[in-house]
Amino acid sequence: MQTQSGWRRPEILLLLMAVAVPLSFAAWQTLLNNFAIERAAFTGREMGILQSLREVPGFLAFGVVFLLLIIREQRLAFLSLALLGIGTAVTGLFPSVLGLYITTVIMSIGFHYYETLQTSLTLQWVDKSHSAEVFGKLIAAGSFASIVTFVLIWLADDQLQIDYQWIYLFMGGLTVIIALVAWLGFPMFPQKTEQHKHMVLRRRYWLFYLLTFMSGARRQIFVVFAGFLMVEKFDYSVSEIALLFLANAALNVFLAPRIGRLIGRIGEQRALLLEYTGLIAVFCGYALVETAWIAAGLYIVDHLFFAMAIALKTYFQKIAAPEDIASTAGVSFSINHIAAVVIPAVFGLIWLSSPALVFYAGAAMAGVSLLLSLLIPAMPEPGNESRLAVTSAQ
Repeated sequence: MQTQSGWRRPEILLLLMAVAVPLSFAAWQTLLNNFAIERAAFTGREMGILQSLREVPGFLAFGVVFLLLIIREQRLAFLSLALLGIGTAVTGLFPSVLGLYITTVIMSIGFHYYETLQTSLTLQWVDKSHSAEVFGKLIAAGSFASIVTFVLIWLADDQLQIDYQWIYLFMGGLTVIIALVAWLGFPMFPQKTEQHKHMVLRRRYWLFYLLTFMSGARRQIFVVFAGFLMVEKFDYSVSEIALLFLANAALNVFLAPRIGRLIGRIGEQRALLLEYTGLIAVFCGYALVETAWIAAGLYIVDHLFFAMAIALKTYFQKIAAPEDIASTAGVSFSINHIAAVVIPAVFGLIWLSSPALVFYAGAAMAGVSLLLSLLIPAMPEPGNESRLAVTSAQ
């Protein structure tokens, strides 16, 4: 990593940007179910469509590669952050089905393009020997910002009774301001390896692609339907959802860096086996739960497993050619969102007749991931990408 004196270093920039994202996205996510149901009369059908639309920019994340032909990766990250903030800021101004669809897409373009770029830049700037720990610190920084966001939302809604539109405007505006500070306050850091400016698909990355696909499919069950379960079945209010998210974030601040170090010690395969085994139990719990506080406990445990997904990123870093990182980060984000574009809408219809079936499907997806993770070698590297790997110059 490029050595810089003082605070103008790549790792500080990564932490600053990690803080900026939850200020908008956590606010959007916390308010969404209540705002959509109360102001736009959403049912599971409309929510499924909205979440599918939200994932379309993620599916198109490979477009980042082509944008790199005209703009540097670091600057594109700043612009993506700003777009995330703008999309969030205007959400409360359009309390209708169509309005929510449009503002969601704007917000999502910024969010997904930034997430793609953050992964790419981190893998390029951080050495393999401690990248898992750094990813853990980034999660912790984002979780700390989420705590601030949840506290502000709780105060605004529960104590001050501030309208949705002003909360959205304020939190989105903070992200835009941080994007400007990052642009003006940090230098352009050089890349150690020139990145491909075209799509890269390599046969030897097949296991990473499959695990990424299953991760995207499974994640939608949590992102879309676990929160919706809390509001629709257990009547959680905005302030209660904010407090639930607050508990998740507080645990992540403490545990995420430790989970990163744990992955560095036990390896990617064991970490992923632990994650997928736990998720099978959690999803089955969602299908059966009838008590609000037990559902909240499942939600917290479910969220903690997200930090274990660091292992998938570090697995790729160990098997990838350095020049493939930016392109494959975009391609993998697109693969991650193939199922995500379809699942919310389709499962939204299933939800109308059987919410439990939605969560049993999530458990089955976690089971497939568990089987795939058994193929990760103990020491992944180029030429040893899986236990079935045949060295190839693809």
